[in-house]
Amino acid sequence: MYIEQGYRGDIGLWKYLFIPGGFIALMVFNYIITVNSEISVDELMANMIAELGSNTVLILLLAPLAFGLVVVLGWTKLVHPQSIRSLTTSRAKIDWKRVFFAFGVWTLITVGLTLLDVFLSPDDYILNFRWEAFWKLAVIAILLIPLQTSFEEYLFRGYMMQGLGILARNRWVPLVVTSVLFGLMHLGNPEVTKLGYGVMIYYIGTGFFLGIITLMDEGLELALGFHAANNLITALLVTADWTAFQTDSLYKDISEPGLGWDAYIPIFVVFPLLLWLFARKYGWTDWKQKLSGRVLAKEAARERFKETN
Repeated sequence: MYIEQGYRGDIGLWKYLFIPGGFIALMVFNYIITVNSEISVDELMANMIAELGSNTVLILLLAPLAFGLVVVLGWTKLVHPQSIRSLTTSRAKIDWKRVFFAFGVWTLITVGLTLLDVFLSPDDYILNFRWEAFWKLAVIAILLIPLQTSFEEYLFRGYMMQGLGILARNRWVPLVVTSVLFGLMHLGNPEVTKLGYGVMIYYIGTGFFLGIITLMDEGLELALGFHAANNLITALLVTADWTAFQTDSLYKDISEPGLGWDAYIPIFVVFPLLLWLFARKYGWTDWKQKLSGRVLAKEAARERFKETN
């Protein structure tokens, strides 16, 4: 019943299209500017960091997206109007234990895999730790990155998932559309410039993983925790001169960037194992219906709300 939570507000076509339409327009504009620029994205980032410092650049990258969270939640609450709880979950209240469980699991996996790679390929990394720089990074990252990742989750897996599901009256359309759009949002990242469009498999695949756990778990909690851990721990743990987050992290990757088979291990190995773990822990069943079945009509959904309440 997660998608049907959108019926608790008033979708309204013009109300619904305003935020997704505006964000997609910004994505397209950013991509056009990027591909037509005389200077590459990584060169631009390097120049900005040299002039302003890595922490200031990080704030400039994160602050607009953190503000975007306020816009999405405020628009949902005031214009539709719909409660933030129903945009977040189909449960009676937001399950923070789910958020922290996903955050903890992905933190352990990310730290473990990164340190293993540092151990196996020591020539690819240098120790980048400087306490006077790291603690400032940690404060900025802990304050802003969860807001940035929550914005993306509330926009794609929340607002757009519910709106598209109700408009299409099924679950597979919002799953596919939001996953692809989530991947395309990263087209302007310097990683794409360095590694090529093959890296989009990772971004779109991650979008599908987040969409699947949202639909199967009937809420955003697991996706919120996973996404926050992914960006936060990465920003604190390892950086490189060709990534979107160039920070004063613990390690710096100095290897020659390339897109090898190992880049797809998360999509085809780790994420399926996580789906199995979450399914066992939370008792997921009826995968076909939850991922591709019909969405209830408004009156039927509201009758179901009365029964469950």
